[in-house]
Amino acid sequence: MDWAETLILLSPQLILVVWALLVLGLDLLVTKAKDSLAYLALAGLAPALGAAVYLLLQRTGQSLLSGMVQVDAYSLYFTVIACLASGLVILASMEYMKARTRYRGEFYGLLLLATLAMTLMAASTNLIMIYLSIEFMSLTSYVLVGYFRDDPKSSEGGLKYFLFGAVTSSLMLYGMSLMYGATGTTDLAEIATNLAAMHATMPPMRWLILPAILFMLAGFSFKMALVPFHQWSPDAYEGAPTPVATLLSVGPKAMGFSILLRVLITAVPLFQFDWVAILMGISLVTMTLGNLTAMRQTNIKRMLAYSSIAQAGYVLVGLVSLVPSSIGIQGVLLYLMAYLFTNAGAFIAVIAFSHVTNSDEIADYAGLVRRAPALAAVMVVFFMSLAGLPPTAGFVGKLLVFGAAVQAGYYYLAIVGVVNSVISVVYYFNVVRQMFFLPPTVEGRLSLPRFPMAAVIICVVLVLLIGLYPQPLIDLVSQSVTLLAVIP
Repeated sequence: MDWAETLILLSPQLILVVWALLVLGLDLLVTKAKDSLAYLALAGLAPALGAAVYLLLQRTGQSLLSGMVQVDAYSLYFTVIACLASGLVILASMEYMKARTRYRGEFYGLLLLATLAMTLMAASTNLIMIYLSIEFMSLTSYVLVGYFRDDPKSSEGGLKYFLFGAVTSSLMLYGMSLMYGATGTTDLAEIATNLAAMHATMPPMRWLILPAILFMLAGFSFKMALVPFHQWSPDAYEGAPTPVATLLSVGPKAMGFSILLRVLITAVPLFQFDWVAILMGISLVTMTLGNLTAMRQTNIKRMLAYSSIAQAGYVLVGLVSLVPSSIGIQGVLLYLMAYLFTNAGAFIAVIAFSHVTNSDEIADYAGLVRRAPALAAVMVVFFMSLAGLPPTAGFVGKLLVFGAAVQAGYYYLAIVGVVNSVISVVYYFNVVRQMFFLPPTVEGRLSLPRFPMAAVIICVVLVLLIGLYPQPLIDLVSQSVTLLAVIP
């Protein structure tokens, strides 16, 4: 492969790194009109997204950089998710950050670097590259969470995020070293080949491979906020700037699932029985604990943090339901796209509200339908989607993952998932009750910020569009799953 083709295949990543450096460089030179850097960062995501979509439509499938990354429909699908998530976050953060900090250029530069890290996570096919991309993502996230240095909650959230990240990264790296010691390679495909060749000696080797899988799962679970590696999530979400909480709730979580899927399916399919049992237990605990704890929250950002923990548990239902078909994995990919617009929309609606009220307390949403009827209406749609009610994108995602569990014979897993979805209605619609059936504590209409509301409208349209006509997205995820060799 010549260098020109390599540059084309890596064009989304190259565009992001060049644009991030451009934003950071101009921030040093420009003393006024720093708000224009937000438009510049948003403009940089457009060609990166366009390049990813172009390569996706070309059905590209190439291994690059000595097998460290794979540019295929699967990685490009997650690249699209990363670019869309960051675009929505930048759009929602323009007025929010302007009112709260003068260090906005660095913020948008770090967002672009975080997007770059996410695209590398999705494309990684080597344990070394996986570790480096996760650490790249983590380092930018630590800074973004603690971005408001004068806010004790922001500093606390960033510190807790950093400490938990350091511990889980150590565990993950130890698991990777065990896997390398057992197989003699860090390439995912070669790991599977070597494990298959060692099948005759597998019983004694099993006690080395299983701890390696467990330790790596610890690192991946941290990014996805799976129990018991979720403790950082509520404090980080509450303390972080709300646009950063929005990014954390959709971007790194989706990329964590992308790595988890690729590692488990590509590297250790021989141990499917073992990791399915482990993930099944994690799924049950995660969605149950997330929903039960969310019911007790009075801060809407903490409520959405625990909600996102529960949502990760639902996604795992599709992952463990691999057999007898690939519907579960298709459900995972579709669910993550649906979750992107649903959860991002809910968080951006919170940004719009807190921007004009300086409050994230659920009680302050009382009577919102009188003060901002459009915002109240779209929040109902987002809560319906998070709860899995038709005709929303969340309903389609849950239908696929729970249907896959039933098809695989995991009836109890599907039942627990449905029960948890019913439980989630309680705390989602508690906010709806506040908005529609309680009088406002303060009278007067709210003047909502333009850009966050534009992002909210984009999200609500796509949530309803995916819910009403999901077939194009189903076709796209089917193509991506094929390249993971899930479909024969």
